[in-house]
Amino acid sequence: MCEDERHLNRRALLVTGAATALTLGSVSFASDAGAGERPDGGGTGRERTGKETKTVRGTLPTGSPDFVYLPVEIPRGVRELRVAYTYEKPSVPAGTVGNALDIGVFDERGTDLGGKGFRGWSGGARSEFFIRADEATPGYIPGPVRAGTWNIALGPYTVAPQGLPYEVTITLTYGAPGTTPKPVYPPERAKGRGRAWYRGDCHLHSWYSDGRRTPAELGALARAAGLDFINTSEHNTHSAHAHFSDVAGDDLLVLLGEEVTTRNGHVLAVGTEPGTFVDWRYRARDNRFGQYARHIRRAGGLVVPAHPHATCVGCNWKFGFGEADAVEVWNGAFSPEDEVAISEWDNALVAAARGGHRWTPAMGNSDAHRDPDPVGRPQTVVLADDLTREAILDGIRAGRSYLAESKGIEVAFSAAGGKGRRAGIGERLRVDATSPVTVRLDVAGVPGTTARFITDQGVLFTGPVVPESGTATVEWRTTPSYAAYVRAEVRAPSTTPGVPGPMKALTNPIFLGR
Repeated sequence: MCEDERHLNRRALLVTGAATALTLGSVSFASDAGAGERPDGGGTGRERTGKETKTVRGTLPTGSPDFVYLPVEIPRGVRELRVAYTYEKPSVPAGTVGNALDIGVFDERGTDLGGKGFRGWSGGARSEFFIRADEATPGYIPGPVRAGTWNIALGPYTVAPQGLPYEVTITLTYGAPGTTPKPVYPPERAKGRGRAWYRGDCHLHSWYSDGRRTPAELGALARAAGLDFINTSEHNTHSAHAHFSDVAGDDLLVLLGEEVTTRNGHVLAVGTEPGTFVDWRYRARDNRFGQYARHIRRAGGLVVPAHPHATCVGCNWKFGFGEADAVEVWNGAFSPEDEVAISEWDNALVAAARGGHRWTPAMGNSDAHRDPDPVGRPQTVVLADDLTREAILDGIRAGRSYLAESKGIEVAFSAAGGKGRRAGIGERLRVDATSPVTVRLDVAGVPGTTARFITDQGVLFTGPVVPESGTATVEWRTTPSYAAYVRAEVRAPSTTPGVPGPMKALTNPIFLGR
């Protein structure tokens, strides 16, 4: 074992690429000159065996760049790359961030933004990983360990005032490379009910990132929650895509995606093509997000900023909403963060309605990671032509959806006026500005709650308390000149004077007028 002590200071920090990054000195292993390639290029004539290990130590100071790359020169004949790391977590004063260090790896194809070199990321969820042709640690992509310069990516998420001492141990195992299995992905359709309302949760985590559940466990919980579709959304990796085919079935559509976890907020890539990787190594100041939003859409997916007002470090959304196809305004158990997100979303609706601009639909997802996090609480209920990837994404994109706390809650919301004209959620009722409009909300499964209608003028109508049966119909009359749009909320009783109660259901708007 070789040990290498590396200390860094601010003068050693170089800026490369979009986000600030530092490349350390290379780690080299024994020469492979004695192992010749076979004529067919498929291996070596004299296979090396055994293992070789090297350890690198160093300290990252406060103010370190977002990413630190440790180059590793991989010789020919390597069967497996295994990396383990540790770092010190000294105590810090209250209110001061401590040490948190993420890890991942890029292969010999390089670390360029959006390049093909990505081979896996586990963030801070694991202390070690391995990659072989036939298998890899969850979060990492199996495939040959080819010769060349690989880069272990360290991400100093937060650094304590004392600095961040780290240790990385790299082990190469030599031998025949093995065979990489061909990935099998979930089908893009399930057995639907034709044009109908379908329930989904598009923000879930398995053990392929920082979750603790297997794909099979997530599938079982999704079915128990009454869901018709889910979306894989592992942090900064697409490694789970090939592991959900057995979860899908006639009763459950599995969309594929990623939670792109930048230092300035998280965004869900929903329903992308299998194997789509979306890079995350940039900040808002780098002006790169638009490029990757377009990448998500080219791959057939939706761009959905997640929990935009979350208070965790790096979670608050800083990229604006101009590239969003929808926005996650309700994340997990309803909280003040969601209240702020809904208020901001509603302000954007006002601007869109008055300016004739494109509006952004709302979504709700569980962001479930582990027990006891409930899957499907909340869930997005989408009106789609069928239970297919294309139809579900079309419904979400069009805003033909409402958000519900659980499968037991049902909502029907419509507006009627003019000569028999009628519009549903996400649609426009095209009538004259002074034409009377009747807005109707039917709810079920929400005893003791109160429904209210919100417009570009604010809350204009609050209905009576829903009886113990949980079922009620609420109607309200208005005109397009008085309300440019109407949306509905169903809330539990308030627990704080002057503050609305927890959300039970929320619709996207119906726009009124020509």
